[in-house]
Amino acid sequence: MRADAARRRQAIVREARHLFAAHGSDIALESVAEAAGVGIATLYRNFDSRAALVDEVVLTILRDMQQAATEALDSIAASPETAWAAYVQRLVELDLGALSEALGEFVADEMSGVVRREQERTLTGVEDLLDAARTAELVRPDLTALEFVLLIGMVTRPQPEPIRAAAPDLVPRLISIVLAGMRP
Repeated sequence: MRADAARRRQAIVREARHLFAAHGSDIALESVAEAAGVGIATLYRNFDSRAALVDEVVLTILRDMQQAATEALDSIAASPETAWAAYVQRLVELDLGALSEALGEFVADEMSGVVRREQERTLTGVEDLLDAARTAELVRPDLTALEFVLLIGMVTRPQPEPIRAAAPDLVPRLISIVLAGMRP
């Protein structure tokens, strides 16, 4: 793939991810194309369907989650509290709400094999990090990787404008409550 074509594809995925997080994955693909600075034909040359675009957004988020878990696992022994808090904050910044929204669009039967395998790999990495966090007594022993990821995804799901206006610090506040509630 040419460099300019790869940049356009990355822009489409980046903007789709952002728009899915803000408005849900049923947003018009024309809006995604416009936000990415490409025409709808370019979007469809890269992704032949909404499902293909959703898959790519999900794969990108899952890979970012894997990288975050690996980095946190590398540093948790030296500074458990700091590494764990940084990891959770990084998940918030990754728009896991977009992942929840995108996966919610497609029931498990419709999830591609590639996404399913990447999801399993990601959950394994999160579980490894949770084991280290359990050892440091930062999380309850019964918390699973899937529960943790779903929890962060629910807290970061797109909220209607009236809620965002009334509670602009809602996500950071809920995350602090969640972190406290995860402790053994």
